[in-house]
Amino acid sequence: MISSLVYLFPLYPLAARAALEVDFSSKDSIRKAASQVAEDLLSYYHGDEYGQIPGILPGPPPDGGDYYWWEGGAMWGTLLDYWHWTGDDSFNNLTYQGMQWQAGPNADFVNNNWSFSLGNDDQAFWGMSAVIAAEFNFQDPPESDPQWLALAQAVWNEQTADNLRDGGCGFGLRWQANSLNQGFTYKNTIANGCFFNIGSRLARYTKNDTYTDWSVRTWDWLVNVGYIDDDWNVFDGADISNNCTEINKQQFSYNAAVLLQGAAALYDYTQDQVWLDRINGLLDGIERTFFPNGTAIEPGCETGVCTTDMLTYKGFLHRWMAYTAQLVPSTSDRIMPLLMSSAKSAASQCTGGDNGRQCGFHWASGKFDGVLGAGQQMSALGALISVLAVDSSTPVTNSTGGTSQGNPDAGQSRTTYNELEPVTTGDKAGAGILTVVAVSLASVSLWWMVK
Repeated sequence: MISSLVYLFPLYPLAARAALEVDFSSKDSIRKAASQVAEDLLSYYHGDEYGQIPGILPGPPPDGGDYYWWEGGAMWGTLLDYWHWTGDDSFNNLTYQGMQWQAGPNADFVNNNWSFSLGNDDQAFWGMSAVIAAEFNFQDPPESDPQWLALAQAVWNEQTADNLRDGGCGFGLRWQANSLNQGFTYKNTIANGCFFNIGSRLARYTKNDTYTDWSVRTWDWLVNVGYIDDDWNVFDGADISNNCTEINKQQFSYNAAVLLQGAAALYDYTQDQVWLDRINGLLDGIERTFFPNGTAIEPGCETGVCTTDMLTYKGFLHRWMAYTAQLVPSTSDRIMPLLMSSAKSAASQCTGGDNGRQCGFHWASGKFDGVLGAGQQMSALGALISVLAVDSSTPVTNSTGGTSQGNPDAGQSRTTYNELEPVTTGDKAGAGILTVVAVSLASVSLWWMVK
């Protein structure tokens, strides 16, 4: 997930405006504020308008809009959590329509329209949203349409394919799903973390230990290759050309958080102390790296260069920590104060836009940074709703009331990604641009980290 749109900070200060109104001692006030942030998030969505494509935010860059395909899936996942944690179903019809539309012709969240930029993590973000729909008993589609559980199983099954895991560094999943794409030789934490996350939650939901076994192997690979170190730093990834030995040591909050949520699901399912130890270890790293003063920061971004993608990460961090606090109650006293203090900081600088309440991304600064977008709204919404999570019902399984129908063989009969329609010259040029941007961003961020 690398966007070609880059924002440089700091920006010019804006005149003081009234912040989003929220009383954090009142759950009703938090819910009301969250509904306003959600409305502003959907102001960037046009998929329900005539002639537009349901399910996606405007894009992909450079000509279609600011957002890649995956971010639509991430938005629906955010709004599913919003619905479950607030009880407000105002956006459920849009969510249902968008996710079903993007399920794809093989009911696996793969569509040739997005093949030139399809990462395994991109597909997995849609798959993780399908897991949420199953876990929360979201409206089940008619039998003739893709089912939430089966959609997640299709994504997971396809990502076990040998052609996505060969070429070096052992067991790990490649970043890109199509061998014609730049990044196919990169094996990173987010692709493997999302696979681990889906598998762990499918294990909990279905009680099928095939998912457990693959999740354990994925965790072990991440540790053995050095992407998770002894101090619970979680690094970005490496290329197979050097057998994954030259690790890009950038740290992004969603890498650690996606592993945290998966570990929480496995602990809830297995009650194995090893997973509780890993949860607490990940929380050590998360607190140290991403909450240095009680407010979430994205250190690889906020000090200089942000891509459009990175502006979503803190929302995932909050939501996946909240899920952990609910499933693993022993962590709640540690997690919830962090989420509350960070949510207050996020809300206090939501003073932008024509309505005076849209949110920026630099929460720790205490002031609106002057840049608006869907990612900023998604992150602020994730922060607000995270403080409500522990009061909601626990995610269900197929033995505790789950109604979504699964198919353990889903996705196993489709053709390989290499047989997708050939990438066009324009697509290749776009992918090349993305690679240049990715390398540039990595260089700048690593320079800053060394400094």
